[in-house]
Amino acid sequence: MKSAALVVFASVLPMHAMLAEDDPCAQPSPAEMAKELGIQLPKSPWHVVNLWWDFEKPVEHFESLEMDVTIDRDVPATYNLYISPCGLAEINGLQFYGGIQTNINGWLSDENRERVHQGKGAIFSRWSSDKKTPIGLHHVRKAGPDCLVESAGYEGEFASVRRPYQWTKGTYTWSITKGETEMVDGKPATWFLCRVKDHAKPDVVFDVGSLRFEGDDFTFWARNSAFVEVYSTAKIPRSNIPKVKVTFGWPRLNGGKVALKKVSVFYPNTGPASPDCAKARAEGENCAVEVGPIFRRDESERRQELKLAPAAP
Repeated sequence: MKSAALVVFASVLPMHAMLAEDDPCAQPSPAEMAKELGIQLPKSPWHVVNLWWDFEKPVEHFESLEMDVTIDRDVPATYNLYISPCGLAEINGLQFYGGIQTNINGWLSDENRERVHQGKGAIFSRWSSDKKTPIGLHHVRKAGPDCLVESAGYEGEFASVRRPYQWTKGTYTWSITKGETEMVDGKPATWFLCRVKDHAKPDVVFDVGSLRFEGDDFTFWARNSAFVEVYSTAKIPRSNIPKVKVTFGWPRLNGGKVALKKVSVFYPNTGPASPDCAKARAEGENCAVEVGPIFRRDESERRQELKLAPAAP
């Protein structure tokens, strides 16, 4: 009798409630939440939050970028979540970005361009100098045979390397580091290696892959960005929004914390827009982002400055 009652009780619970115990990120679907609020969902992908760190000045003789990111719970691969501690960066006018995803996808090689999906992983991408000229996979170097690659133009002409990496909750450092310089058509070009380090395994560094940039001496522009994105794939065309807290650390360039002018947050409602489901705040010297249910945001709060408090040396 007791078991029958439990079955009846479970049958009237919403599916997300029944799965919540197994899925720490579970909440109603975006469509359900939007219907409840009487709002229209924009097209994906959704940058639920964009963060910007404005530096005192550009960083000359750029050698490395390190960004710490902490995820407070394990996000299952049933979601399409992109956590990008380097949402946009520029060296000598050449733009790149990267981070970790719940579902990486791409090609096995230039010869085999069938798109494959490999679950959780890390990613490093760059655009061509004008975003119009195809860049090609000769700008990409795999870190291992399990890496995926891509060179295409649906987001501006880019080249990218992605590698499976089973991240969970915890703190990680996503980084790129300057490597060897070679001559290409009589001009210098330099490889930058992307790595991920799990702070729970400080002696292990995971190589993602390398991208080649034109030049040998680089200046990093006077800012860095980060974003949290819910995206779309052929595997999961309409992802739910995971409930999760993501915390980004203070940018480190050439091994040290960069001097900041200000830190700001923007929740996009145009080009492309996102449903309002995230709130960012300063936590000491870090930027914490809480992603959760969709809500109606006061437009006066769409752009805000975050007041960070640097940690004592």
